[in-house]
Amino acid sequence: MSKILHLDQLDLNQTYSYADYLTWQLKEAVELIKGKITLMSPAPNVKHQDISSNLMRNLLVYFKHKKCRVYAAPFDVRLYDRKKSLLKNEQIHTVVQPDICVICQPEEKLDQQGCNGAPDWIIEILSKGNSKREIHTKYELYQESGVIEYWLVFPSHQTIQQFVLNAEQKYELQAMYTNDDTVIPHLFPELAMSVNEIFDTWAED
Repeated sequence: MSKILHLDQLDLNQTYSYADYLTWQLKEAVELIKGKITLMSPAPNVKHQDISSNLMRNLLVYFKHKKCRVYAAPFDVRLYDRKKSLLKNEQIHTVVQPDICVICQPEEKLDQQGCNGAPDWIIEILSKGNSKREIHTKYELYQESGVIEYWLVFPSHQTIQQFVLNAEQKYELQAMYTNDDTVIPHLFPELAMSVNEIFDTWAED
């Protein structure tokens, strides 16, 4: 089989698995959403990177001596219905790269390729090119796969939406934070962060 080096060598209408994904050597950054190739947005801008760094700084300090592990993109997360047990690469058809994720069962879910199964907490920082995917498509994927807590970060409005799975395993908007608020993770209430500090970036709007 010839090497897959360019996106035009692939059929965008075909359904692919994670096993296929591992064989590609593409210049473009892609995700698999239920078997379909999805191009990721161009490299994040400075504001996006600043916000990610501010969040990661807090999370890395908090989790330094704890079991949970924290990762920032690029980092592959393989997702599937929470009702299914661990799947083989050929059976997995969704691979995403969240901006930030926290995994609290590292011995079960982490391997050399990334995370196999749902992280406990995912944070997505929206940009113009990815807002629809994060708000709609990934919201459904993260809910279906059992990501307990999901944050949507809106740099343009300096707000954070916090979603948490309820007893019916559906997301509920637990809180919306902005300006002088202190954002408190549902899973880790001791990890309180200043919204102003999260959005303290070098770049202007």
